[in-house]
Amino acid sequence: MRQIVLDTETTGLEHRHGHRVIEIGCVELVGRKLTNRRFHQYINPERQIEAGAQAVHGLTNEFLHDKPRFAEIAAEFLDFIRGADLVIHNAAFDVGFLNSELALLEQEPLGTVCGDVIDTLRLARELRPGRKNSLDALCSEYAIDNSGRQLHGALLDAELLAEVYLAMTRGQENLIMDLDMASSSDALTMPAGDRLPLTVLRATPEELAENERVLAEIAKESKGNCVWMKLGMETGGR
Repeated sequence: MRQIVLDTETTGLEHRHGHRVIEIGCVELVGRKLTNRRFHQYINPERQIEAGAQAVHGLTNEFLHDKPRFAEIAAEFLDFIRGADLVIHNAAFDVGFLNSELALLEQEPLGTVCGDVIDTLRLARELRPGRKNSLDALCSEYAIDNSGRQLHGALLDAELLAEVYLAMTRGQENLIMDLDMASSSDALTMPAGDRLPLTVLRATPEELAENERVLAEIAKESKGNCVWMKLGMETGGR
């Protein structure tokens, strides 16, 4: 289970307008643990950086003029991420830029090199509908120290995102552990007559109303694609 948490910085917002990647930062997770393996590279974009982008990441053309071109680092970068799932915040942005760079070299897109792409922005919106889900907001939510993040930086942001991703998905670990424990539990083979009686707790009207409110928020955020509401309609609300 190898995952690469990835971030980029660019000369502007649209690769379709000729903007380029100027920094790539990656950190490796294996079995949901950081391995301390990293890939980090500044890149000469061979074009001017827009003022708005520079205000975000602080990188200048003067700083990048002696850095390698993307073509010079592409093979090393692809070798680092090969076969792994990618974890990216707002994945469409980074994947679009990287695929644009690969297309300029007449190389296949990331999808042919890597496994799945996990978009942590989409995941955060599902977990926190209607709330701000920037990297800074998520660091605050999960008590992750981002005090060193004065400007965006690909490697620092990838390191922070790795911690955010692990925090957001930690419940999955607990669920797997619970299932493993249940599968090996004597309770599964206990004779029916020896089992403890099952207590059923009914939701109060207030709890039901709060559940409906949360589902309505999820439905609004997902543009009507709330799975729980669809299941409720299919089963008659049971």
